[in-house]
Amino acid sequence: MTASAIKRVGIVAKASLRGAADQLSGIAAWLKARGIEPMFDDRSAALLNAAVETSPSRDRLPELVDLILVLGGDGTLLAMADRMAVSRCDIPILGVNFGGLGFLTEVTLPELYKALESTLAGTAPTEERLMIRAAIMRGGEINSDRQALNDVVITRGARSRIIDLSVSIGGEFVARFKADGLIVATPTGSTAYNLASGGPILHPAVDAFVLTPIAPHTLTNRPLVISAASELRIQPLMEADEETILTYDGQTAVALQQHDTVVITRAPFRLRLVHAATRSYYEVLRQKLKWAER
Repeated sequence: MTASAIKRVGIVAKASLRGAADQLSGIAAWLKARGIEPMFDDRSAALLNAAVETSPSRDRLPELVDLILVLGGDGTLLAMADRMAVSRCDIPILGVNFGGLGFLTEVTLPELYKALESTLAGTAPTEERLMIRAAIMRGGEINSDRQALNDVVITRGARSRIIDLSVSIGGEFVARFKADGLIVATPTGSTAYNLASGGPILHPAVDAFVLTPIAPHTLTNRPLVISAASELRIQPLMEADEETILTYDGQTAVALQQHDTVVITRAPFRLRLVHAATRSYYEVLRQKLKWAER
């Protein structure tokens, strides 16, 4: 996407950035000076000390702009990725780290304007990131259907002990996992909850998912990497009074019921993620995760 194609930039800021009004105003002024209209969502507009003429909801914002600029942490970007998948808006998203780790929002604050300039010029590196889709089948019908950038996770509730999950891939029974839960992660999400639970790191270009049991009851339950073209079916073998939860990107949680089946596939939407031109994926691993350091 070139500068001529970008006329509006949607700006989404982390809700807790109460002291960032001057920076947000500065970004808006910088864009206006280049003939580009900044558009804050309603929550981000509330952080400014000045009135904003147009401030749509975060759900509607992707439909109205040509680029999304996220200012915050990875959680803020994940929440926007979900909204962009729902709206099927094929626009790039640029994440600037105002949070903690900032693995997805890898651009630092000092790099903000340089990254914006290269994005507007169409020279910034952009990757298409695989997303995952999980539908809950209940009584033969789809009860819930959402997409995620990082992972979908099935875990036990507060009143449950170890849960028993029957897993099939491509119509073939694979295994029963007895554990505290099961993570199904994309390559992007392989460095999140999956990594913390002992799963492998997958390069973003790999077209695969990784299944990682959480605190498995047996040592033979190890992480498994499968093709993203596969259809994965997970059935919790639970009693009616047990609690089992399905979580999307750690943002949205849905309670599963007895006899539910979770059907997981590659999502039809891929996120276009802009990353810093100054560092590679492996540099991000070393800097953010201290990868391979002793």
